[in-house]
Amino acid sequence: MAATPAPAVDPSSVAADQLKSIIERIERLMEEQAGLAADIKDVFAEAKANGFDVKVLRKIISLRRKDHDERQEEEAILELYLQALGMA
Repeated sequence: MAATPAPAVDPSSVAADQLKSIIERIERLMEEQAGLAADIKDVFAEAKANGFDVKVLRKIISLRRKDHDERQEEEAILELYLQALGMA
């Protein structure tokens, strides 16, 4: 089955301008995202240089993103599994 070609977009149309604007906004946001990722990496490197365990910091951040009930449920299930494996 042959693929149907995408409809042609008139470069002078309003839709083309809107499309270009959307693409440019996404590109700017992606640049900002890359910059933020680099900043976060730097903060983790600083934390590590100061003797903090980065793996534990990431876990704490993950836990803080969850609401209290979700965190409690996850901890209860973890405890149950640990007990079942004789690790508690």
